[in-house]
Amino acid sequence: MELLHTKKRQDETCERLNAVLGESCINCELQLAGAEYESFQHISSLPPGAEELFCSDLSDTDLCPQGLSLDLKKVKSANISMDNSLSPAHTLLQIHCIDQKGLIYDILRTLKDCNIQIAYGRFLSDMKGYREIDLFIQQTDGKKIVDPEKQNGLCSRLRMEMLHPLRVIIVNRGPDTELLVANPVELSGKGRPRVFYDMTVALKLLGICIFSAEIGRHSTQERQWEVYRFLLDESPNFPLSNNRARNQIVDKVRRTLMGW
Repeated sequence: MELLHTKKRQDETCERLNAVLGESCINCELQLAGAEYESFQHISSLPPGAEELFCSDLSDTDLCPQGLSLDLKKVKSANISMDNSLSPAHTLLQIHCIDQKGLIYDILRTLKDCNIQIAYGRFLSDMKGYREIDLFIQQTDGKKIVDPEKQNGLCSRLRMEMLHPLRVIIVNRGPDTELLVANPVELSGKGRPRVFYDMTVALKLLGICIFSAEIGRHSTQERQWEVYRFLLDESPNFPLSNNRARNQIVDKVRRTLMGW
C-alpha cells in the first residue's frame, strides 16, 4: 500500500500486531530503514542444492523433483495460441489453462516485461476449474506480432511463467533444514504479493514451526529473484530427515501458493 511511512499506518500496524501477540509482545515499533540496511536485500550465499530454483529452462520432463503433484499434469495441458486474422491492428492471444492463484498476475507481468501492450481482455472460467483468456495485444510500436519466431518465443515464455511461477524446495543448511521459495522479480522491481503469508499459512496447517525467516534478492544472468528462506523446527508428524515428509511439505506449500 506504500503507506508505512505515515504515522497513521504505523500506528495501525503496531496495534494489529499487539492485538495478535497479546502479552507476549513487549514492544512494537516501526521506523524507516536507512541506507545501512540495503545490503540485507541481497542474499550473499545459498545452501548447496538451491541452484535448481533458478533454472531458466525447465521442460515438461525436467521438472524440479520436489513439489511434483498431479495438478502439474493439468498445468502442462495449457494451450496458448495467436491469431492475426481477427483484427486489423491487434494480435489475438488465446489461453486455455487450469485456474490457479495469481494466474492473471503472471500473464500480465510477463507481457509487461516483454513490452507487450493489451488493448482488450476477456477472462472466462468454467465449473471444471479452467480459464479461457482472450487478449488483443500489440507491440510498443503499435504493430501486430507477425514474426513466427517472436510468437513462439512469447508463447514459450508465457507457458514457463504459468507452469513455474514459483519454485519450492527443501535443502540442508548445515545441521538444519531450510525451506526455500523463489519467484521472479518484475523488471519494475516489484515482487510477487502474498508469498510470505501463504507460506506461513501452509506451514501452520501442517503444524510445523518456523525457527527463523529471511527474505532477500538473488540475481542470476537471466533475471532477479525474490527468495524466501525458512529454517524449520523438527516436527513429530513430519520428520525433516525423511524424504517423503519433505516432499509432503513442499507439495503443501506449493499447493497453497498456487491455490490448488
